[in-house]
Amino acid sequence: MKLNKLNSSIIIGLIAIIGILVAQLLWTKEAFTIEEKKFSQKTHIALLEVAKKLYKGTNHELPGKNPVRKISNDYYIVNIDNDFEPEILEFYLISEFKKMNITTDFEYAMYNCQSDEMVYGNYISLSEKTQTKHSIHFPKHKNLIYYFAIRFPNETSYLFSSLKFWFVLFIALIVILLVYVYSIFTLLQQKKYSDLQRDFINNMTHEFKTPLSSILIASNYLSRQNPILEDEKLEKYTHIIIDQSNKLNQHIEKILTIAKSDTAPLVLNKNQLNIQAILESVIENIKLKHPETKIEINTRLQLATIEADEFHFSNLVYNLLDNAIKYCENKPEINIGITKVGKHLRLDFTDNGIGISSKNIPFIFDKFYRVPSQKSNEVNGFGLGLYYVKKICDLHQWKISVKCNPEKGCTFSLLIPQN
Repeated sequence: MKLNKLNSSIIIGLIAIIGILVAQLLWTKEAFTIEEKKFSQKTHIALLEVAKKLYKGTNHELPGKNPVRKISNDYYIVNIDNDFEPEILEFYLISEFKKMNITTDFEYAMYNCQSDEMVYGNYISLSEKTQTKHSIHFPKHKNLIYYFAIRFPNETSYLFSSLKFWFVLFIALIVILLVYVYSIFTLLQQKKYSDLQRDFINNMTHEFKTPLSSILIASNYLSRQNPILEDEKLEKYTHIIIDQSNKLNQHIEKILTIAKSDTAPLVLNKNQLNIQAILESVIENIKLKHPETKIEINTRLQLATIEADEFHFSNLVYNLLDNAIKYCENKPEINIGITKVGKHLRLDFTDNGIGISSKNIPFIFDKFYRVPSQKSNEVNGFGLGLYYVKKICDLHQWKISVKCNPEKGCTFSLLIPQN
């Protein structure tokens, strides 16, 4: 069901972005057409003003019919029906084009009725101070005697340059589409790897639990047999098998719990808890496993309560204490401080272990991460304990942090809001 929703969302997103790209392309085409019409209108107005000025001061009047004709997209002719000087024409053309904000290059030529050809042609670059010579050829037109022609050789590129915003927007949308496609591809790849990882963990733990259960049943049966009880060494080895099997079983259960929490969110059953009572209960259990450990609770508060899930909070404390004991080279000594900080309750777990280097602290809550050290190689584990602790803190909306102690070990701090 979730996969179908994901696929539908991806398809809808792709269709939406492609639709926007097509619409943008159509808008750009329409904008180009509008710019082309505006350019043509401005050119007509400018050329008409040039024609009026060429007639000014003469005995001839401007014909009633519009003298400006557009032959093609970039080619215009203007019928004057009056003799004029090429220098004056060029001056008027430049001044009128600048008035109409036409800044692209143009070339012009005049028809000479005596030689029956286009003459006095020149290429005008409005963006350059020095003019460059170009070869100019204009066709002749029938039934016209006094006229000049104008051509804009760079009209298309000039119009495109006026649409920079549209093209930038179009390119930006293409980049967004590419990023979207890449993100979707990466997401699908990650989902595939996540599914493979989950299936592998489920299969692995299932395959481990079956023979492990048989080992525990057989070991417990052996431990009660008289020959085993009478032989000190056999009894010791039997208890080692049982202890190590139980430890392996705990690791498998931890992996299963994490795997399940990744696929479906953990459901918290929150209640008002007495922190000191929970801590004492966990300490009692941990001392059964590590009787040499010294754990103290220091607080000036008469009663410290929080709203939390008792099961997960107990596991959280157990994981922190178990880690502190496992990563200690001497006799483990742990101090648990409970203090009030504003509207928060703060729990500090301070140990005398090997500590954590500052460069590794940002990664210790990552899944499967283990601090590279000789002690880590000696201690069995999968790097899931602190990941579980961080996950429970996030679900409760608590903050957890860690810092190295000045002398030895480190301190894990929990900041728990109180209503």
